[in-house]
Amino acid sequence: MGLEHRMATMEAHIQTVQNRDQDLMYLRSKLTALEDRSCRDNVHFFGFPEHAEVPGTQSFFRSVLPKLTDLTFVPPLEFQQVHELGPRPQDGTSRPRPIIACLLRYGQTCQLLPAAWVHGPFRAEGYKIRITADYSKETNEHRKAFKALRPRLHQLEVKYGLFEPARLWVTKNGVSKEYQEYQKTSRNLRICDFSSIVYSPKPWTHQL
Repeated sequence: MGLEHRMATMEAHIQTVQNRDQDLMYLRSKLTALEDRSCRDNVHFFGFPEHAEVPGTQSFFRSVLPKLTDLTFVPPLEFQQVHELGPRPQDGTSRPRPIIACLLRYGQTCQLLPAAWVHGPFRAEGYKIRITADYSKETNEHRKAFKALRPRLHQLEVKYGLFEPARLWVTKNGVSKEYQEYQKTSRNLRICDFSSIVYSPKPWTHQL
């Protein structure tokens, strides 16, 4: 009787721990979703040279972005904040600091980012400028993991796309599949060809 009581107590404790783990995973997912949503007005710029304070000013971006992207912004671009990330390079040989800009209107962010994704790096005065969205650390790590699958996707002659926040779409022979879990996607792509992939993704975190 004593042993059965101890086993029942231990099973109840294990179940409690499992429930807490599920709650923590859910709360972590919600926290990541909230962080990504709070960053959706932010845009990262890579490649602008370190010319005093000029690249970090709002007036600089109001004038250069329409020319760089060949877009018309109505009303004109407005920013809540623009600043460089990290300390200023001291030796003059380091890469220029990335710049983060928080746009006032989300609609203009939606106008700017698709143009950057379609066009790729922009060229301005001999510099290659990249424009990217801003994501939480967890979402960025998940996107990087999906990007590591690109060689395998090329080998399988599969068209693919990485969509917000971290969803991989693969297409072949007119059939498209969506994956949100890197582990399952990586395993399927490693052991079989596209035609035999079973589409059964587990929800990873969130969708904006």
